[in-house]
Amino acid sequence: MSEKWLTTKVVENRHWTDTLFSLRVEGAQLAFQAGQFVRIALDIDGQRVARAFSFVNPPQDPTLEFYGVIVPEGPLSPRLAKLRAGEPLYVAGSPAGFLVLREVPDVETLWLISTGTGLAPFLSILRTDTPWKRFRNVVVVHAVRHANELAYRDMIQGTKAHYVSFVSRESAPGSLAGRIPAAIADGRLEKAAGQALSPETSHVMLCGNPQMLKDVQTVLTARGMRKHRRRTPGHITVESFW
Repeated sequence: MSEKWLTTKVVENRHWTDTLFSLRVEGAQLAFQAGQFVRIALDIDGQRVARAFSFVNPPQDPTLEFYGVIVPEGPLSPRLAKLRAGEPLYVAGSPAGFLVLREVPDVETLWLISTGTGLAPFLSILRTDTPWKRFRNVVVVHAVRHANELAYRDMIQGTKAHYVSFVSRESAPGSLAGRIPAAIADGRLEKAAGQALSPETSHVMLCGNPQMLKDVQTVLTARGMRKHRRRTPGHITVESFW
């Protein structure tokens, strides 16, 4: 069966940096859970080219929002970054993914840890009522290379979440240096967040580059945390569609 595609219209294309952009589109009625993703596409040289993007908007918002990075050699992202208001974008009618709070056990502290555009699904989650009703503490961790890549910072800081940013390639006041796994191992992340990261109190959701996902899971495993599965509940939820 061929995939069902919905035609949407771009209403805004915001450029955060030379390589980071957010597309807002209207015209598709989709039922999804915060944290899920969907395939978006353009017709290029007679072929429909699609990639998976997480929703940035909450499910109740009819304007869909996607956060992307330009991959210079990629066939799709450079074209997405050039879309103007009024131009069409195809969105698949089949959202998917398990990076959702329905899959997360009840704990004291929810950790949302991301790199780059891996922040996107957590933005959708933060824009719902669920995390604030279910968890005493919500910690958002976002790691980037340069300070100007800390997109959506104002939006996150406008919530009740504890926000911890990392900038790896320059000194940035208010942000930690280095990589997330090292900061977990040496205790800097917990100190900055003001929360303990332990199997007794925490659940960690991870989204971002594959090396970060691997390294953070290794550090957390050393603390007695394990990957969460429906049949064997754990402490780490991770999903990578890169």
